[in-house]
Amino acid sequence: MTWAIEIRNLTFRYPGRDTYILQNVNLKIKQGETVAIVGLSGNGKSTLCYCISGIIPHIYGGDLQGEVFLFDQPIKDLKRSEMVTKIGIVFQDPDTQLFSPTVEDEVAFGPENLCLDRWEIDRRIEEALKVVGMENHRLSNPNHLSGGQKQLVALASVLSLEPDIFVFDEAVSQVDKDGKLAIKNKILTLKKEKKTIIMVEHDFTNLDIADRVVVLKEGRLQEFEGWL
Repeated sequence: MTWAIEIRNLTFRYPGRDTYILQNVNLKIKQGETVAIVGLSGNGKSTLCYCISGIIPHIYGGDLQGEVFLFDQPIKDLKRSEMVTKIGIVFQDPDTQLFSPTVEDEVAFGPENLCLDRWEIDRRIEEALKVVGMENHRLSNPNHLSGGQKQLVALASVLSLEPDIFVFDEAVSQVDKDGKLAIKNKILTLKKEKKTIIMVEHDFTNLDIADRVVVLKEGRLQEFEGWL
């Protein structure tokens, strides 16, 4: 069976640290499955997302053991252009993701770097902004938007790459009630489209859309039994 994501014996320690934040983590996620990862702050949830999305080891270094596979391909062997069409991550803090002078430029950045045709880039911009309800802010400067609006732009930027896997690292933590509903509805739409979804959550009210929940505690992963 081909797994959308397979993690084998993953262990990781940041440079200069004595302890391993991830310890022998194993996880298999089917294509089209929605999995929520819960756990206390500092237990390695974001680090696990970085490993799954290729940020570790491609951007952040450290002592990494074990492997992560996306559709049977080792993520360490994938090129950047291959990774972004397979997996996209929406971070907790949108300011870490936004750097362009306009919303339009922000959403176009990924497709442009894939060297897509101009008409295809325009289509993806229009569609992604419409999905998150930010089409009226197309020419706005992201720095002038609210935290919730920035998060929606960050989501649109990931949507424009049309990946098979989406990772939401506490992506609604800085969003108001309407923004949370918009993102949650989009996750439900992605789920209906058989996209594979990972949700890092601290708010258990969002777990109703997960097919299963796993708990990361002191660097180790286990199934959250009886959560339904």
